[in-house]
Amino acid sequence: MTSPSRRAAVRRPGICVVAVATAALLVSCGGSGGPTAAGGSAGTRATDERPTGTPSSADPGASVKSPQARGRSVPVGLRIPAIGVDTPVMRLGLAPDGSVRVPPITADDRAGWYEHSPTPGQTGPSVILGHVTVGKYGDGVFRHLDRLRRGERIEARLENGTTAEFAVTDVRTVAKADFPAEDVYGNVNRPELRLITCGGPLAEDGYRDNVIVFAVSTSATSSAGER
Repeated sequence: MTSPSRRAAVRRPGICVVAVATAALLVSCGGSGGPTAAGGSAGTRATDERPTGTPSSADPGASVKSPQARGRSVPVGLRIPAIGVDTPVMRLGLAPDGSVRVPPITADDRAGWYEHSPTPGQTGPSVILGHVTVGKYGDGVFRHLDRLRRGERIEARLENGTTAEFAVTDVRTVAKADFPAEDVYGNVNRPELRLITCGGPLAEDGYRDNVIVFAVSTSATSSAGER
């Protein structure tokens, strides 16, 4: 994905708009929350949710040796052992208004890969979105994303039967108005991963923040049968 030539994070009711190059990407993790909604309490109703984090000054690549990039292969699954995530991954494109589509609000919640970003293991930032809550169904697949810590493992299962492995380098909770478009979508010279969901306090128009996990590749290629 090309580095943004301009960017803006615009706060409207429940919406975060990120302009990348000539396309406006609306980063949203959707869904109505219930009693388990982040930032809410029993009986609190969330009408919507959108992604954000507080930037860390730590070098995302410190002490992590990045392997050679691999070829393109679409992600079909995502596993994050530290927070109990093992989910199928669907493809997400752009809606007619230029926003990034999000996974549907269903009982069998799953993550979604933004198909205009690199696939996991390719050079560049591969972007995967997920819900923190899914309305009447309760917790979303990324409900505990903000609990991840530096060095914890993320595995992306690919369509070609291999697994791309990553290590967490940073976890940020940022206000949607300050969404770091350059850090999330900008060019990098190695395989990296971005996981995005909502977080922070819950307001009438949705969650105030986004949680963003940054990770770098730690392995070349391993077959699914070896795991």
